[in-house]
Amino acid sequence: MSEFKCPECGYTYDEAVGDPHEGYSPGTRFENLPDDFACPDCSVRFKEDFEKA
Repeated sequence: MSEFKCPECGYTYDEAVGDPHEGYSPGTRFENLPDDFACPDCSVRFKEDFEKA
């Protein structure tokens, strides 16, 4: 499992934890998030902008 970080605000998506508040259960891989996934904290950066931590 990996973590992916938003370069704008620092939000980190941890695949092991998911983001239940956003509807992503633990174990949801970053690659399986929707193509239009945007940072839930700042909404500025999109999936392709995230950096593997």
